[in-house]
Amino acid sequence: METHGVRLTPEQAHAALADTAQIRASAAALSATPWPNWFFFTLTLYIAALPITYGGVMADSDWLLPRPAWLAILLTSTAAYVALFAVAARAWRNKTGVALRFDVLPKRATAPLTVGLPVLLVGPAFVFRATGQPVWLIAASLIGVAVSVGFHLAFVRLHRKTP
Repeated sequence: METHGVRLTPEQAHAALADTAQIRASAAALSATPWPNWFFFTLTLYIAALPITYGGVMADSDWLLPRPAWLAILLTSTAAYVALFAVAARAWRNKTGVALRFDVLPKRATAPLTVGLPVLLVGPAFVFRATGQPVWLIAASLIGVAVSVGFHLAFVRLHRKTP
């Protein structure tokens, strides 16, 4: 609000501050918006594949594929994921003018995710190595898909609350 040397009344100042707060809240919610749908599907597939791939890498003997093949799959898929993440972030920034930010997301959701997801993706590979039962890998993949979909839907809801 431009004043041209005129003093604002307290009501006008409060209104200007409220507008500023609303713009900041809107920008924060916008920067927490879900990924583009193509990246959401890519991320979900990556999360689903990781426990099985780690299981193949950590198996005592060759399981379904030779260990070097599992390692190649793991490295290739990780490199592809990182490249697609950069493309998705750039596309989002070009579309909205706002960079993707993780610090605006609710900590009550992101803190368990940052601890729980690595345990969910890597832990079953250790259990598989100890037991030889692939059910652990399959269960981790399915749970990982559910977590990915759940977080995507939560971010969609967060974005729709944008003022």
